[in-house]
Amino acid sequence: MSEPAGAMSLQFKKLIVALFAVAFIAAVVMVGLMEKERHKPEKAAVAYADAASRKCIDCHEAKHIAVDWNRQWAQSRHAAKGIGCIACHEAQPTDPDKWEHEGFILTHVPSPSDCAKCHEQITKEFTESHHASAAQFIGSLDNILGEVAEGGPAANLGCRQCHGSEVKLDGNGIPVAGTWPNTGIGRMNPDGSHGTCTACHTRHMFSKQQAREPRTCGRCHMGPDHPQIEIFEESKHGIMFTAWREKMKLDADEWIVGKTYTHAPVCATCHMGATPTQEMTHDVGARIAWTLRPLFSKRQDKWETKRAAMAAVCQECHAKTWVANYFKMYDNAVDLWNSKFAKPASDIMDALKASGKITPTPFDDNIEWTFYELWHHEGRRARMGASMMGPDFTQWHGFYEVAKHFYTKFLKEANELQPGVIDPVLQMPEHAWKKGMTPEQIKAMLDFYQQRYGQKVQ
Repeated sequence: MSEPAGAMSLQFKKLIVALFAVAFIAAVVMVGLMEKERHKPEKAAVAYADAASRKCIDCHEAKHIAVDWNRQWAQSRHAAKGIGCIACHEAQPTDPDKWEHEGFILTHVPSPSDCAKCHEQITKEFTESHHASAAQFIGSLDNILGEVAEGGPAANLGCRQCHGSEVKLDGNGIPVAGTWPNTGIGRMNPDGSHGTCTACHTRHMFSKQQAREPRTCGRCHMGPDHPQIEIFEESKHGIMFTAWREKMKLDADEWIVGKTYTHAPVCATCHMGATPTQEMTHDVGARIAWTLRPLFSKRQDKWETKRAAMAAVCQECHAKTWVANYFKMYDNAVDLWNSKFAKPASDIMDALKASGKITPTPFDDNIEWTFYELWHHEGRRARMGASMMGPDFTQWHGFYEVAKHFYTKFLKEANELQPGVIDPVLQMPEHAWKKGMTPEQIKAMLDFYQQRYGQKVQ
C-alpha cells in the first residue's frame, strides 16, 4: 500500500532541508579552512599584497632576507586593507632619500611624512610634540657625556637609539653605519622630517596593542635619570595593570578610559588616550603642566589648559577633590626641589665659575659630576616619583639621595674649592637645621619618637 502524497511530500522536504544543512556546514568548514590557510603569514602576504608588493615579498622569501618583515606585515591592519610595501617605501626620482633597488625607486627610511599620506592628523600631532624634537639633546650636557667623555660608538648605540640620530645616506641612497639602524623617537630623517612612528608602533605589524603596552614606553623611559617605567610598576596604577592586563583591551579600535575599559591606566591612557570628554592625541605633552627634565622645573606654556586636560583623565577614576589635592602635593614637591636644592646649588656653581675655581670645560672638575647627578639623576627621580605616585622614588630614590649628596658631598666639595661660598645657602631657613637644633626642638623630636614607637632614641 503506497504512502499518502502528503507524507511523501513531508519526507521530501525533510531530505531537502537535511541536504541544505549538510551543504551549509560543509561550506562553513571549507571557508574556515580557507581563511585559516589564507591567514598563514606566507599566504596572507600574497593574498593581500598589490602586484608590486608581491614582488618584494617573493624576492625576500626567495633570498631569505628579512623574511620576518613579510610575516609581521601579513598580520597587520595594513595588510588587511591592501596597503603593501610600495605604499610606504615608494620614493620619487627627486626625493633626497631615493634608493634604486630591483627596478623600483624606494626609500630605506620611511618617515612620518610617508605615514602622513594616510594618517595626517596623527602625524601633525606627533611632529608638533616633544617626542619629535628629542634629537635636540645633541649639544647638551647629556650628549657631551656620550660623545666626548664616553665616546661616539657608545652614544650611537645608547643615547641616539632613544633620542634619535641624524640618518645620513651614501651616494646610492643607502644609510651609513653610525647613523642607522635607528628608531629613536626624534630621529632626523633624510627627507627633512623629524621623528619615527616605529619607535612605538614597531614595524611591520604597527600594532596598537604594542604601542599601548607600558614596556614600549619603558624602552626609553627607564633607568637612573628618568625611571618612569619603574615608577609606574611601583605605583598602584602599575599594580592594577599587572593584575587586570587581560581586561585592558589594548588592541581595541575604540579605547576610551571610563567607557571601554576601567580597570587601570597605562602610560598611553594618561598622556595620549581618549576619554568620554576629550579626543586621543599623539602629542604626549598636551597634558603635561611641568617640565621635569632640566635643572629647574618650569611651567609649560598654557599649563593651566594642560593641567585641566590631565585632570579630566584622572577624574574618570578619581574624585575631583582627590585629584586637586594630589596635584597640589605634587606642585609643592616640585617647588621644594626648585627652591631648597636647585637654586642654591646653581648659585654655588655660578660663584665657583665666576671666581675661576672650576673651568669652563664640562665635567673636568669633580664637583661638576656631583652637581650633574644631583639634578639630572636624583632630582629628576624625586620629581618624577611625585608626578606618578611612586612614593619610594619620591623618597628613598629621590629626595633622600638629593639631601644626602647635597649636604654631605656637594656642599663639602664646594667649600673646599672656595671656603665660605656655601655660607649664604646655609643662612636660608630651609637649611637652618644644619646649624644645630635647639634643646627644645631635640626634646620634641625625641618625645614624638618615643610616643610613636615606644622606645628612646639612643
